[in-house]
Amino acid sequence: MSKNLKVGIIGAGAIGNVHANALTAVGESDITALCDIDEAKLAAMGEKHKVKARFDDYRDLLKADVDAVFVCVPNALHAEMAVAALEAGKHVLLEKPVALNAAEAARIVTAATKGRGIIQVGMVWRQSAEARVVREYVEAGLFGDIYHLRAVMIRRRGIPGLGGWFTTKAVSGGGPMIDLGVHWFDIAMWMSGLWQPTRVSARTYAKFGCRMREYRYVGMWAGPPKFDGVCDVEDYSAGFVRLGDQATMSFEIVWAANTQSESFVEVLGDKAGARVGTAGPLQILTEDRDRLADLAPQFDNKANRFELQARRFLAACRGESPPAATIEQGHTVMKLIDAIYASSEAGREVEIA
Repeated sequence: MSKNLKVGIIGAGAIGNVHANALTAVGESDITALCDIDEAKLAAMGEKHKVKARFDDYRDLLKADVDAVFVCVPNALHAEMAVAALEAGKHVLLEKPVALNAAEAARIVTAATKGRGIIQVGMVWRQSAEARVVREYVEAGLFGDIYHLRAVMIRRRGIPGLGGWFTTKAVSGGGPMIDLGVHWFDIAMWMSGLWQPTRVSARTYAKFGCRMREYRYVGMWAGPPKFDGVCDVEDYSAGFVRLGDQATMSFEIVWAANTQSESFVEVLGDKAGARVGTAGPLQILTEDRDRLADLAPQFDNKANRFELQARRFLAACRGESPPAATIEQGHTVMKLIDAIYASSEAGREVEIA
């Protein structure tokens, strides 16, 4: 009899399959139940991973023989399913963003404090080796006083699933802020250790997706376009965040713009600085013996981030280590994103609740 944790996956779409593949590769759990309302996707995943217990209602899966669940569904369902799973005593891996907004995220925090299971947020970029190396150097004091962060994620033309749930605010909660910003804000605050965003001034724009039939694109995750669907979210956002009196963070988070694609998170300290997420090798820009110097740390960056995340989650379920990303941190990110939207709507700097 296997002593592996028994895992159920809610959502047989693209990200659900990514997690299923990672769990299978890690081999420390058994996928024992699946759930999706799409019969074809459910059958395909079930056949691939040899799972017979298949459901079209997540509440039935929670009654099945599972110790932990992966919530891999559209954003509007995250809070409902995470709370129900925690109340059922299950461990939870909750895909990002944790919810549509901070109020929903707060409900999950409350449920987590009362539940018997642990919850880990799917902030998979924390498993990047270069991000972990920068965090280690920051904690060791190499960067000195960190005073500014930059979060840049720009796609030239890369709106996902135009006309589908990604671009329908009632289901997704927003555009690139919700889709991409959650990762970059999380990793910036995680690497720097600065988790107190206090004020933000921001602006969002909708210039491309709203003209659905005129939109020309480089690529489309979750496509093709659904021209009879909805696009009522932003495709560009930029702003400035105050992290108390200690530091600041600037950001550009973009699905579509007439510019070159670019992606990085930068940490700037008075002793060193570095960018994570670029195509090239990690460099830490610093000084040595009164000379400018570039450190090029050597490390293995080939490991699959989703497999590393799965290992961390399973270890947390067994009580061997804390969750790799906590629901409280996910709540902080959602408060920041809520404030970004509020600032854009108000046309001024706002306080983060």
